Amino acid sequence: MASFAGLLLAVVLTWPTLRHPWTTIPGDIGDPTLQAWQVAWGGHALATNPLGLWHSNTFFPELYTFAYTDNLIGYAPAGLFGNGMEAAVFRYNLLYVLAHALAFVGAYALVRQLGGIRTAAAVAGVAWAFAPWRLAHSGHLNILSIGGIALCLAMLARGHGWSLREGHRPALHRPGWIVAGWLVAAWQLTLGFAVGLPLVYFLAGTVLVVLVAVGWTRWRTGRWLLGRRMVLANLVGGVVFSVVCVWLGTAFLRVVELNPQARRDLAWTQMFSPPLRGYFVAPADSWLWGDYFEAARAQLSWPPEMALLPGVTLIVLAAAGLSYSAFRVRHRVVLGLGVLVTGALGLGSNLVGEGDPGYLTLSRVLPGWEALRTPGRLMVWISLLLAILAAGAITEFGRQLPSLRWPRIVGRVLLVIPLLLVLVEGVNRTPHPDVPTAPAAMRSAAEPMLILPSDGVTEAHIMLWSTDGFPRVVNGHITFVPTSQEQIRAASATFPDQGSVAFLRQAGIRSVVVLPHLLAGTPWDGVATRPFDGLGITREEVDGALVYHLG
Repeated sequence: MASFAGLLLAVVLTWPTLRHPWTTIPGDIGDPTLQAWQVAWGGHALATNPLGLWHSNTFFPELYTFAYTDNLIGYAPAGLFGNGMEAAVFRYNLLYVLAHALAFVGAYALVRQLGGIRTAAAVAGVAWAFAPWRLAHSGHLNILSIGGIALCLAMLARGHGWSLREGHRPALHRPGWIVAGWLVAAWQLTLGFAVGLPLVYFLAGTVLVVLVAVGWTRWRTGRWLLGRRMVLANLVGGVVFSVVCVWLGTAFLRVVELNPQARRDLAWTQMFSPPLRGYFVAPADSWLWGDYFEAARAQLSWPPEMALLPGVTLIVLAAAGLSYSAFRVRHRVVLGLGVLVTGALGLGSNLVGEGDPGYLTLSRVLPGWEALRTPGRLMVWISLLLAILAAGAITEFGRQLPSLRWPRIVGRVLLVIPLLLVLVEGVNRTPHPDVPTAPAAMRSAAEPMLILPSDGVTEAHIMLWSTDGFPRVVNGHITFVPTSQEQIRAASATFPDQGSVAFLRQAGIRSVVVLPHLLAGTPWDGVATRPFDGLGITREEVDGALVYHLG
């Protein structure tokens, strides 16, 4: 029932994503088109050449191009179904909705395992999956795909027989749930390090705490907290998780080795660090709060990463949950400290001391952390901790209802009010622009090909267009420019002339597709009108675009 409710809520609260799922895309036509290509490429690679997964059809002739950014490998199986651009867009929209549904189910399952009642779990699920701050990331499927975090924690807690209300109960040990939890954690990691890497360090820290607890109990009482089957389950699951982590990390390190300009210094973190007031500012796409916080957003230097309101209702309920809760006092203290510490880290360089000690310290000490250039995304964890605290308060109220002298219907209505409030706060007004259609000229061009203009958001569109057959293209859009792409762009600015044609041929490019309606204001403005006689190339016009065959 919770899973069904999650699907229904996801369809409604992400509407109108599924109104025109083949032709529109949520958020904008930048990153979502790139990520639609990522899922499609993952499925194409699985079906045709799994060993060549990292070497995609974009950024020709570079290698490891699929590891240039978070790549959603975990969604690759979905890419096995359907072909072409429309299928890629539909697939993306479906995953967009399902990502919200899984976030709800994951948080619901976690709160239930920790000892929350159903209503509390539902409030936590909605508050986490449809939090106002997430609306600023409607164009980032990798940031929205967080359901595996809560779900793996729920499974691991269940397997270890642990909850916030009852503590550790060895009689409820379930090794199968432990293995499942580690596997879900590994899958979550394959959806991107942007939210996956903090999970790695959280699980590593938890393992250390458990080892200390096991050793202390053994020394003090002479007994083991965990039996052999439990240890074996954790070893098997932990090894799989570690292998996936190393596999992904090796690919990203290889990219930095081949492209030193891909390394992100701490200036990126400083630029995206939110001020403290950012935690109390809603993004523009929030139906309830968007207009109200318009002036406050104007004072933020980068609102998409700094408007971090987790929800007014969630903040109030979590504050209540610190003193009034079904959970034990020490657990509430830990949860509260977790909110404070994670919230302080989320300020990045805006913490006292410019984030050192703080987020910038982690960037210098923890491997891979320097690549997490947006501290505000720790709101994933802040809002989860707030949701658990809120669930404790609701659970305690529900537990005391039978002893109150109110009519039963009054108590039930009061329990439902928080759910209604978080639902209203989750209503979106996210834009759903039409996806640019692919030029027919790409089907007439021999690969490898270069499409001009080769800059800006058009590059992401070209990646999506290439899902029709996955021809090799020079084009691609990320936060850095590979050396070969930079050289080809510079050489092609004078195309077609003898020097540019010779350079492109030497680079292995067989055709150039020019989109005249997009050339204005770019370095390639005027390419379509230049003469090409005597260069040993031919040109044809296909539905308003020009295809140059280099031979």
